Amino acid sequence: MAENKTKPTEVSVDDFINAVESPKKREDAFALKKMMEEITGEPAVMWGPSIVGFGSYHYKYATGHEGDAPIVGFSPRKAAHSLYLLSCEQQDFEPLLTKLGKYKRSVACLYANKLSDLNEDILRELIAKSYATTKAKYPTT
Repeated sequence: MAENKTKPTEVSVDDFINAVESPKKREDAFALKKMMEEITGEPAVMWGPSIVGFGSYHYKYATGHEGDAPIVGFSPRKAAHSLYLLSCEQQDFEPLLTKLGKYKRSVACLYANKLSDLNEDILRELIAKSYATTKAKYPTT
């Protein structure tokens, strides 16, 4: 079975963010780091080469594949910020998502071009709810 490539590293989160090319993306990334640290009470940790994660949980699929992943996190990608909020796929998140602002979505990610496109109070609530839901659903490591 293939080894999971996304795991915690010793790379400095601040060094990673400081290397982000766009000054605005860099500013947003530091704001997201601070916000997620405040909400989760967890320190920021690099997961793989490009994900800033907070906390961790253990998953195991029916196929037998298992591993660890950050409970919540983000990545300041060139096209958009990727916000990893695993529990956002649940229906009870829909009322919050309709008030969030301008973003795109996949199963467990939200994509925003810039932080100012999002309602910060709603984003904070989504982060807190996703963190609590994921932490309650999966064993934490």
